[in-house]
Formats: sequence, structure tokens, C-alpha cells
Amino acid sequence: MTETVAALDTYDVRFPTSRQRDGSDAMNPFPDYSAAYVVVRTSAGREGYGLAFTVGRGNDVQVAAIRALAPLVVGRPVHDLVADMGGFSRQLTGDSQLRWLGPDKGAIHMAAAAVLNAVWDLAARSAEKPLWRLLADMSPQQVLDLVDFRYLRDAMTERQALDLLISGQRGRAEREARLLADGYPAYTTTPGWLGYDDDRLVRLSRAAVAEGFSLIKLKVGADPAEDVRRLGIARQALGPDVAIAVDANQIWGVAEAIAWMEQLRPFNPYWIEEPTSPDDILGHAAIRKAVAPIRVATGEHAANAVIFKQLLMADAIDVVQIDACRVAGVNENIAILLLAAHFGVPVCPHAGGVGLCEMVQHLAMFDFLAVSGSTEGRMLEYVDHLHEHFVDPVLLRNGRYQAPLLPGGGARIHPASVAEFSYPDGPQWHVGRHG
Repeated sequence: MTETVAALDTYDVRFPTSRQRDGSDAMNPFPDYSAAYVVVRTSAGREGYGLAFTVGRGNDVQVAAIRALAPLVVGRPVHDLVADMGGFSRQLTGDSQLRWLGPDKGAIHMAAAAVLNAVWDLAARSAEKPLWRLLADMSPQQVLDLVDFRYLRDAMTERQALDLLISGQRGRAEREARLLADGYPAYTTTPGWLGYDDDRLVRLSRAAVAEGFSLIKLKVGADPAEDVRRLGIARQALGPDVAIAVDANQIWGVAEAIAWMEQLRPFNPYWIEEPTSPDDILGHAAIRKAVAPIRVATGEHAANAVIFKQLLMADAIDVVQIDACRVAGVNENIAILLLAAHFGVPVCPHAGGVGLCEMVQHLAMFDFLAVSGSTEGRMLEYVDHLHEHFVDPVLLRNGRYQAPLLPGGGARIHPASVAEFSYPDGPQWHVGRHG
């Protein structure tokens, strides 16, 4: 009997991180890190897991968006989906009625990511491989077939992308051995949340140095004098050899970003992240020119590969930041990795959210093995919370991600955690409201 998708179940899972100001920044002072969690169930009893990340009430919209995609998935033969993930991606993002809400952006696009990532997780489990290895084991042509080049050919043709992937085959075995032995370099945002007091900033900064991190990131953008003061405290705690990046989370206009960064320039920030609207390509280019040699990084809120294409073609950024859940999942992120490699811009993935560390590490490791072939100037973000809720939590050693070895893409949440933090009826939310 043909195995089909029997159900696409969605859960509203919210973690009350606002109680301790974990995840706080200039735009989101009291976030509750949340997952619109997806389980794809097959008629043979197998499962695949994905999620869309929000910071609280956004889950109301995101869960509904995922459920709107269920008719495009439920009842379909699993083999047909897994055998043509490029075609499945185009079908899921190309539905004419739902596409009208975007196209290729917003809650529907993130919903497509959650579903696509869940099917990729199912495929990796079926192959008994971690997702990074499943992707890296594909031939260059198979990887190329995952990407929709319709809006990208003016920046990168299929031939150019294929040449990159063929080149990426050279030395792949040696790189995999290095990855398994040494891991993938990381930086940490754990000390830098805007709502943390000075004592916590100092304590966590010193802990980051002890744990082997060579770069930390601080949230900025609420008050310039306070940012200067906090950067001074962090520098004293870190010593001279640990780099500091700063992140404004889109709070500034272009002129404001330039003026604000002049006040922070004496601290030699490694990069300024999300200095303005994620859609403002020309604004990023103007900021980059004005604040050089401080790098400009962005991408966690870039809606699709077209935005990245324009940022790269306009010389608007120094660092590409992909997100496992923002664009349409694995397929579109592969397109962005290829664009970044084509333009010679390093990728430092965003992972400041529930499950993002677990998921995006697979994409970074695939990039190292099969696309860019390098970790130079590349680091994976790490935040030290909520990992205990995942079946295959990230593992860091000496400031480096250790390659996950269990099959899948990393998004599976413990059933007990789903029950405990389900909104609004989970026990944690009853405690929060009544306790």
C-alpha cells in the first residue's frame, strides 16, 4: 500500500521567556519565544518535525497559516514529495490563492518553511542521516534541482551555481573529517540581551570567554548613552581579544543608524546587525558605506531569496545571515547559500530563537561541506536557553558546534514539553496567569 501523508498536526507552543527578559532587544522588550510546531504524520506511522519561530502572539497567526497549507500536503504519497523536494517546494509556495497574501513573504511563507522543513526532517529520518549529511551527499545536479532560479538568474545562473557545487565536491571528505573532529565555529548572544542587568552581563560575558567563544553579540538601540555604557562594561569583562558585535533589530532609520554607530565606533564593533528595515536595500548600502570598516550584517528578517539577491548585488552587506524558519525552508536557504558563495560574502546564520540553533546548524555544515567549502569569517550564533526541550539538542565544545549525528533536521520537541508549554492550556501558562 502506498504510504501517504495522513495528517499535518500543528501545536501552539510558547515559552515564557519574558519573565526573565531572555531574548529581549530594542524591538522586542518582552518576548515569549514560541514555536508554531508541525508534525507531519504518515500512514505508515512515521513522522517529520518542523516549526516556525515567533515571539508570542504571532503564533495565533502562524498556526492558522500552517493549517491553511494542510490541503496541499495531506493525502499525498510520501515518495512523491521526498523524491522531488524542489517540485514540492514550488507547489507549496506557488498556490495561487495563498500566494496572493505574499507573495513569498509573511506568515504564509514562514508556514511553507515549517511544512517543508518537516518533510525534509522526514526524508532525513527515512535515510537514517542527519540533515546536513543528507544534503551534502546529494549530487551537484540534485542540489541544483532544489532551487527555483526564476527571480535569481540576473544575479546567478544555473550554470554558475552548478559550477560552485561541482567545485564544492573537491576536498569534501577531508572537510567532513575536520567537521566531525573540530566542529563548526560559533559566537554567542547569551550575555547580550537588552533586558539583562550589569551583573548578569558581566557574569555571562566572562562565562563566554571561559567557554571558548571569540565573539559575543550585544543588543543595542534603546538609548545611545546606555549602549556606550554597556559596551564599556562588556569590554572590561571580556578583555581585549574577544570581538563584540552589536545588533539593533531594525530599530533605526538610515540617518539614525549612521549617527548612532558613530557613537559606538570607539568600541570597534565587529558588525552592526539589522541596522534598519530588512527590506531597505539602498538603506543598508548607505549605512555600509558610512560606517565602514564596521561590517553590516542582516538576513534574519529578509523575506526571501530576492531580498538577499538585491542586498548582494547592491554591495549592501558584509555578512549574510540566514534563518532556518524565515524564508521557505531548506530549499530557499540553499539558494541563498549559493548566492552568498557566488558573491564571496560569508554566511553567519541567525539562531537567536527557540529551535533555531538545532535547525540552522545543518545548513551551515552543508554550506561548509558542499558550497563555500570554508569557515573563514563564518560563525553560527548560539544562545543558551530552551535546548533542553529538544530531542536532539545542540552540543557545543570550546565555542564550536559539534556536528549532530542523529537522523533528522533537529526540530523535534519532547512531547512532554509540547504538553507543558502549549498555549493557552498548558500548565506553564496556567501558572503564569494564576500563580
